[in-house]
Amino acid sequence: MNNQTQSKANWTLASSMTALSLALFGGVGYMAMATPPPASTPAHTEKAIENLEQSGHAFSSIAKKLAPAVVSLKVEKKVAHETQLGNLPNDDPSNPLNDDLLKRFFGDRMPDSLRHRPAPAQKHAVVGQGSGFVVSSDGYILTNHHVVGDATRVMVKFSDGREMPAKVVGSDSQSDVAVIKVDAKNLATVPLGDSTKTEVGEWVLASGAPYGLTQTLTAGIVSATGRNSVGIASYENFIQTDAAINPGNSGGPLVNLRGEVIGINTAIFSRNGGSVGLGFAIPVEIAKQVYDQIMDHGTVVRGYLGVRIQALTQDLAERFGLKDSHGVLVGEVQKDTPGEKAGLKQADVIVELDGKKIDEAASFRNAIAMKSPGSKVNLTVVREGHRIDIAATLGKLPEAGTVTAAETPKTTSSWGFSVQPLTSELATKFGYAADSGVVINEVTPDSPASEAGLEPGTLIQQVNRRKVHSAEEFTDAMHQDKDARSVMLLVTNGQGSRFVVLKATE
Repeated sequence: MNNQTQSKANWTLASSMTALSLALFGGVGYMAMATPPPASTPAHTEKAIENLEQSGHAFSSIAKKLAPAVVSLKVEKKVAHETQLGNLPNDDPSNPLNDDLLKRFFGDRMPDSLRHRPAPAQKHAVVGQGSGFVVSSDGYILTNHHVVGDATRVMVKFSDGREMPAKVVGSDSQSDVAVIKVDAKNLATVPLGDSTKTEVGEWVLASGAPYGLTQTLTAGIVSATGRNSVGIASYENFIQTDAAINPGNSGGPLVNLRGEVIGINTAIFSRNGGSVGLGFAIPVEIAKQVYDQIMDHGTVVRGYLGVRIQALTQDLAERFGLKDSHGVLVGEVQKDTPGEKAGLKQADVIVELDGKKIDEAASFRNAIAMKSPGSKVNLTVVREGHRIDIAATLGKLPEAGTVTAAETPKTTSSWGFSVQPLTSELATKFGYAADSGVVINEVTPDSPASEAGLEPGTLIQQVNRRKVHSAEEFTDAMHQDKDARSVMLLVTNGQGSRFVVLKATE
C-alpha cells in the first residue's frame, strides 16, 4: 500500500473513530447540551422510510423467486503443464523415461543429453467455480463459455443442497454463452425478459456464487448499455452495471425489478480482482439467440455479408462529402460473397439495416452475425452522394483469417512511416491477392501513422481515393497537396481493407 493509499485508509478509520467518540461524549459527558429528539417523526420522513421498506421487500421477493433456479457450478478442467524430467531421478518410477526403459535401448551407453530432457506436456486437473440459472424445467441451464467451455466435469449445486452432474450441450466462445443440462424434471426456472427495453438508471440485481458463496444477491443500477469495445468476446453488446459482480458470479443472472433475466453476468473491470462497480453482462437477447441455435443445431452459425466495415469518423465523413458520421463505411467487399453478389462496393456507406439507422460498426456487425444464414436483409447505402437500396441474402460466416509482419524501408513518408513496392514475394508472404500498391515496413512511434493504427506489413492501395501502383505513384500522391493537414489512405492487412485518415500534428 503506498503512502497516499495508506493515508486515505487511516483517514477513513480516524473519521469513523472520531464520529464514534463524538457520539459517546455527546451522549454522556455533554448530555445536558444535547437537543432533545422530536416527539414524532415528520410525515415526509415516514413516507421516505416506507418507500425504502417497499424497495427492500421487492428485493427480498425477487431473491426468494431466484433462489431455486440460480445454481452454483464446480468445474474441472485439464490444463497442460510442462516439467523437466531431468529433475526426476532416472531411477524414479514416476519418470516416464526411467533408466529401466532407456537401458533396453542404450545399455550402459546412455547419452548424457537424455539425463536432462524436457518432459512431454503433462495435464493436471484444476477446479473452478461459476454460476448459472435454469431456463427450462427439464434441466437446461444458461451460463458462460469461459466457465464450462473446456470442462471435463461439471457439478451443479441447487439452493436446497442437491448436487448433480451436468453435461455441456453447447458452448459458443464468440459470444461467451454456454448451455448445460442436468438430468432432472420439474425444476424451478427464471423468466427471461427483454434486454432491448433496458434503460440506463434502472435498478438491477445480480445473483450468483461469488467466491463460492452461494445465493448471493447484490443490487445496483444499469450504468450503460451497448458496450461493444470491451474486448471480452468477439460479439459484444454488454450491459454495464455497478451491482457488485465478483469472481464466481460469472454465468449468473442479472435481473430487473420484475425478476426477469436481462443479462448474464460475465466480467468485471478491476485492478485488484474484486468489484469496483464496473461489471458487464451479456444481454439476454443475445443469449436467447445462442440458446435457440444450440438447442436446434448443437452449435452456433452466424450470418455473413462478406464486407469489411469500419466506423465512419467525422474525418472520413468529411472526406466522402457526408454531412454527418451516421452509418458504417465499407472498406472492402470480398469476392464471391453475399455482399458482392448484392452489389455492394468499396467506399459505400451503409446507413440503414432493415429500415433501422446504423450508428456503430459493432452494432451492425452484431446484427448481421445474429441472423441465420439464408436470411434476407435490406440495406440502404450512400454511394457518391446518392442513396441506394440493396437487398442481400446472407451466407454462413466462415473462419477468420490471419495477420502478417514487416520488411526493409525504401520510401519514407513525412507522416511517420516508410514503404516499399509490393513485389510478388511480399504478396505471397503477406497473403495479398492484389498486384499493386506499396507495403508499410516501418512506423515511427507517436507519429500520425502510429496514432492511426498503421502497422508494418500493411498494404496501401489508395491515397485520397487515387490508386497507387508503385512507390513513385505513392510519393506523387502524398505530395500532391503539400499544405494538406490530412490524408486518406485505403489500407489492407490480413483482416481486410479499411480507410484511414492521417492528421498532421500541430
